[in-house]
Amino acid sequence: MANVIYRVWGRMLASNLSAVICGSLGLVFAACTPPPVSLSEGPREYVAQDYLRVLHNWTRSTQLLSVEQFDNVLTVTGTYESWDFRWAYAIRYADDYRLTVDQRRALLERSLADSRLEHQFYIALAAQKHKWGALDTASPAWVIRLIDDTGGETVPKEITEIKRPGPIEQTYFPYTNPWRRAYRISFPSIRADGTPSVSPKATRMGLRFAGAQGNDELLWEIARDGRAAGGS
Repeated sequence: MANVIYRVWGRMLASNLSAVICGSLGLVFAACTPPPVSLSEGPREYVAQDYLRVLHNWTRSTQLLSVEQFDNVLTVTGTYESWDFRWAYAIRYADDYRLTVDQRRALLERSLADSRLEHQFYIALAAQKHKWGALDTASPAWVIRLIDDTGGETVPKEITEIKRPGPIEQTYFPYTNPWRRAYRISFPSIRADGTPSVSPKATRMGLRFAGAQGNDELLWEIARDGRAAGGS
């Protein structure tokens, strides 16, 4: 019963946090719930001003509440750096840094190529105790897996903490702040057994955080039949 209660409370708090994030991004939506997303490749027609909208589409948040302690034990916001997201990011970055056409093309091609090799996420989290937010230790308080609704589960191939998030992280991922630890987490696109880490049949994918204090997930609904917010 306690598990059910804190999961419900966690979802309620996550909804409030999502509303705060939407407001902080200066976005106006009829509803701030992120839409289904498309994992398809192909060209996009983004301009720099599209970046915050695309960031919203690919970002999820959750909070896990302990009923026993009536305290948040884990707060997580994460962005899936998909093909679609990377395209918008490269366009915004190139505009901000006034890259040449050739430099922008090289940045975009390199980033899109990486998206075929791995599923990468930028996350910012706050744990009940600061040291419990360390994900790259031998015995972390939270174990992370890439999951999908076909039963797939994949171990990270790399977890890298961003020790001192700078202007890039705080501008392009504005939910980054001094009270959260920031990470980039990557998973192989193809597991060791040759199967894709996200099944082509999956309708949902995401990150699972599990530990002694409970478990929670960041989930992305995968669009079908052209319902995606981005290109298809």
